Amino acid sequence: MTPEHRYAYWRANLRLVTILLICWFTCSFGFGILLVHPLNAIRLGGYPLGLWFAQQGAIYCFILLIFVYALAMHWLDKKFEIHQD
Repeated sequence: MTPEHRYAYWRANLRLVTILLICWFTCSFGFGILLVHPLNAIRLGGYPLGLWFAQQGAIYCFILLIFVYALAMHWLDKKFEIHQD
């Protein structure tokens, strides 16, 4: 693998991680803490949406992001022809 190839792979990996961390921050901190009062006007299953994000939504979001990261890295490894034995 050439140094340019390595650099491009690492840059794509960091871009992916940055995007996923921004999504996680938005869901957990933004919806669960900063926007909790406006979201509490909406009800989900009888509970205020802000409370749901603070208690369960951020965890579900994190689990979803783990699967998205695994699938995206699998695609990225195929794109850069990196094989793991």
